[in-house]
Amino acid sequence: MAGYYTSARRALSAPTLAMLPRIADSLSFLYLENVRVVQDDTGVCAQVVKADGTVDRVHIPVAALSCVLMGTGTSATQPAMATMARHGATVLWTGAGGVRLYAAAQSSELTTHWLERQARAWADDTARLAVATRMYALRFATEVPPGTTLAQLRGLEGQRMKVLYQMLAERHRLRGFKRNYDPHNWDEQNPVNQALSAANTALYGVVHAAILALGCSPALGFVHSGKQHAFVYDVADLYKAEHTVPLAFALHKSARPERDARWRLREQFRLYRLMPTIVADIQRLLAPELEVEADEGAENPELVHLWDPDLGEVAAGVNHATEPDW
Repeated sequence: MAGYYTSARRALSAPTLAMLPRIADSLSFLYLENVRVVQDDTGVCAQVVKADGTVDRVHIPVAALSCVLMGTGTSATQPAMATMARHGATVLWTGAGGVRLYAAAQSSELTTHWLERQARAWADDTARLAVATRMYALRFATEVPPGTTLAQLRGLEGQRMKVLYQMLAERHRLRGFKRNYDPHNWDEQNPVNQALSAANTALYGVVHAAILALGCSPALGFVHSGKQHAFVYDVADLYKAEHTVPLAFALHKSARPERDARWRLREQFRLYRLMPTIVADIQRLLAPELEVEADEGAENPELVHLWDPDLGEVAAGVNHATEPDW
């Protein structure tokens, strides 16, 4: 991994666009807990001070990560955060075990191409309903009949998820299973609920990173609403029935279900190449008429233009004053 020095005698050079990996090609996520993230002469690393006063360091491949989940007991230096930002790695601050997502850092090296598409679709009720319908169609791999209301789609979702929980509970011989998420009584929950909460939050983190890498807003949801992570919940729901729910039930005998859920989910991201799928799905939901690739869609991250209601995009950095009519 290329290192960027933080010495005051050396200037920090940002990587060029060609050097930055696409979000679709990135690894999924890395969860950290009880470590200090620092920058040294070779890159970003996580360090732990042991009881005997010695320091263990593990280098973090930030250039190849889509997001870093910073759990409890973590801290980070400004140079380390700056390096992660330059390489496009989204930093997410989470609760214990990666459960609960508190905040995220977003790179400024983005265009607003996909954000503007998202905002236009979200602000128009007809277009918003169309996106929500495409989400349900993608989630259930089925055609949605014209005229189907959101209330009907919510009912369909509830029925399918209920059947899925019942089927998996019967397969693993878990009688009377109920989905329960209570962060205040975490240790009292059964392993399936612990694994499902941890896996879902890790999934939220990766989806959040993909949304931010595209320059979209995680707050402008099409099905969910009212939270800063509404669009994250929308997109993450596309993959729960296939990945996080079966994984959680498979860990019903695990002694450390939340840790095992993160490890197994990370392996699924690698095996099934879920990151490019997530990026491409977001693009297809917002622009179904376009042939899109799993990329950020930004040829020049420094491109800025002016908006005009009649002309569309107008060049920025140009003096648009006309000669006065004396």
